[in-house]
Amino acid sequence: MIKRCAYAFLLCLAVSNPAAIANTSGEVPTGGTLRDATLQGLNGPSRKLSAFRGRPLIINVWASWCGPCREEMASLERLAWRDGEQYFSIIGVSTDDYADKARGLLKNTNATISHFIDTGLQMENMLGAERLPLTVLVDADGRVLEKVYGARQWDGVDALRLIDETFHKRPPALLRP
Repeated sequence: MIKRCAYAFLLCLAVSNPAAIANTSGEVPTGGTLRDATLQGLNGPSRKLSAFRGRPLIINVWASWCGPCREEMASLERLAWRDGEQYFSIIGVSTDDYADKARGLLKNTNATISHFIDTGLQMENMLGAERLPLTVLVDADGRVLEKVYGARQWDGVDALRLIDETFHKRPPALLRP
């Protein structure tokens, strides 16, 4: 009975104060620099997160059971292949408990961007993925610039504008003299 009352009290506290549950343990806030981590490869080799330094990075956190995650994956693929050369990299991080489930989705969707599995909730906690999907825009030095919760069409006009503005890249029309 005491455990049930304590649980009810904590639940009420969390609901009445959303800030109490806003940050996951070890979350790097917007403006903070990501710690290094070893990313276990799903459709390619494992890599260190620091290997992506030197150019902006888009990290998409997803799960195979998440409908909105599956819906936005195609737009991330199109974004990766848009205009040939990109000035940023894109990776996916699955929060699935079982790598075979995540690999199955990647195979069925013909994924070509690098995807990794988050063992031990390391990336989920560092990025603050309390809801999925989560897309994190990171600068070339590993600093978190933007966190976007919920599915987007990442190759759409609004998302492209957000990416360019966040990474401080001027649209091609503004580069002309």
